[in-house]
Formats: sequence, C-alpha cells, structure tokens
Amino acid sequence: MDERTRLRLDVSYDGTDFSGWAAQPERRTVAGVLARTLDLVLGAGTATGLTVAGRTDAGVHATGQVCHVDLPTDVWRQHEGRLLRRLTRLLPTDVRVRAMAEVPLDFDARFSATFRRYEYRVTDAPWGAEPLRRHDTLAWPRPLDLAALTAAAAGLVGEHDFAAYCRRKENATTLREVTRLDWRRDPDGILVATVQADAFCQAMVRSLVGAMLAAGDGRRPAEWPAGLLSRRERASEVTVAPAHGLTLVAVGYPEDPAEYARRADLTRRLRVPLEG
Repeated sequence: MDERTRLRLDVSYDGTDFSGWAAQPERRTVAGVLARTLDLVLGAGTATGLTVAGRTDAGVHATGQVCHVDLPTDVWRQHEGRLLRRLTRLLPTDVRVRAMAEVPLDFDARFSATFRRYEYRVTDAPWGAEPLRRHDTLAWPRPLDLAALTAAAAGLVGEHDFAAYCRRKENATTLREVTRLDWRRDPDGILVATVQADAFCQAMVRSLVGAMLAAGDGRRPAEWPAGLLSRRERASEVTVAPAHGLTLVAVGYPEDPAEYARRADLTRRLRVPLEG
C-alpha cells in the first residue's frame, strides 16, 4: 500500500448559497465544492477520506471549520509548497482554505475534537441588520434584554439531555455537555450568543437560540428554556432560529498530538444518560 499523508485543512465559508456542508446530489455544498477543487488540482480521487469537524446545515457559516483529507505522500511532497495557493485560485470566493498542515494519521477532524464553538448574531435595531452584515446577522423585530438572555442561558449550561432542542435520530443520544453559553452586546449594538459544547445534535444551537430569544424579548420567562430540559421529545413550541445568524467559529483539539487517538476512541463510545 502506498504511503499516505493526512492533512488538516482550516476552512471558512459564507453559507448563504450552500446547502450545508455534506455532499448532496444536485445541490451545491461545501464538501462537494472542496472535493471537486481538490480533484481539479490533484487528479480525480487522489484526495480521499474528506472528514469534517461539524456538518453545518444549509445557510450556516464558518470561520473556524476543520476537516482532514488523505493524500499519497509522494503527491503531497510534489504539491505541498503550492497547494494552498492553487486552491485559493480555483475555489469560489465564498469558501476559503485558510491553512493546511500535516497531522498524524490518527488525527480525526470529527472524533478527535474536544469542542465546537458557535456564535449567533442578532440585532434588535429598529432598522434591522446593516446591509453589509445582512447575511450573518438576524434582524429581530422586538427589543431584547441582555439580562434576560443571560439568565436564560445560565440554566442551559452543563451536561443535560437536550432532546427538547434536537431532531432525534435513531440510535443516537441527545445527551450533550454545554461548557459555555453566554450573551454579550457589542459596541455596535449587536447581540452575540457564544455556545460551546463537546458536540451538538442537529439544529440544537439554533433551537437553543430560538428559546432564549423568546425569553429575551419577554414572551417567555427566563427560566422557560431550562425548564424544557425535562422533556424527552422535541419541544414543538421552540422556534428554530434562522440559519444565517449562526457561524462555527472554532473547533478544539488536544494540545498533545499523542492524545488524538485516545480522544477519538472516547468520542466514539456511546453516550449514556446521567443517573438520578
């Protein structure tokens, strides 16, 4: 078997015109565009095993996405000094590979990750979103109270069953550990939610944001979002916030490369509900 080299790619994209990350027939996706461009540069099928840290939904953006691919080592040695620039020339302007680096073969962009961090941008300005930020900022029609948003967020931090906020998949757990969830109002008036967890289930972040916004504008009490954690099914009264306000901003990995394999093995194990 030919010797292979694994590459970590750090990727950014404007999700507006993508049907999400995952390749889909007849749809424009980030993975599909990236794979086709790699084929153009290296030859069809040369880059294999494209694996991403977080499969973002249609319309969701990224400034800190991570994926990996495998190349024959001799091909990588031939292209390593110019591959990034060649991708830059050929990729569409709404997706960029910002960096690439050799990593051990046991690095897994998905399973070796220790956290994913998202930000959600909202404006409650009466005139809506600034035109240059309309693709990544939700315009909210009611005034939002930062203190109420902060109180709502506090009850969602920690390890919980987030079934009320997830689209359940067969044989998949909805147990997750949210390690950070907070709001800030920037000097320009934009409200930004930062959400970090070991992993997220589908639509979880936008569902959490939707529930918190209902508390932030006074339609629900601040304790309502946390109260839904007792549910074991999707809460139909939670409105999923629109995709365009959400951006994947960072993915974390063990500092010691020797820990990549152990972390991947730990992540693959089935999550079990907490007792009590």
